[in-house]
Amino acid sequence: QVQLVESGGGLVQAGGSLRLSCAASGSIFRINAMGWYRQAPGKQRELVAAITTGSSTNYADSVKGRFTISRDNAKNTVALQMNSLKPEDTAVYYCNADLVSKSGSSYKATNSWGQGTQVTVSS
Repeated sequence: QVQLVESGGGLVQAGGSLRLSCAASGSIFRINAMGWYRQAPGKQRELVAAITTGSSTNYADSVKGRFTISRDNAKNTVALQMNSLKPEDTAVYYCNADLVSKSGSSYKATNSWGQGTQVTVSS
């Protein structure tokens, strides 16, 4: 069983900053890519940022230059530093991990999601 637990959401004024964190735990053999997605009311879930084991990153155009994703491979954590926040950044943010879990001598490729954390940016 693998769990992803997010923290750091909240309410902030436009122009402010928030830092989201996500910790993966459980029967993890290896984590490949990790990322952050978001879903605003009435909209589809979208990729915000992703990072590989080698720290290559990918950002949505709407957050480039404002958000920074980072990870600590030793601790199985990923963070999202969000600066210059805008009201349109308001959404539930989800942590995602593409990983391999281990159970005894068996390995299984898994894509796991966190429970989500609310980010609200007021104008």
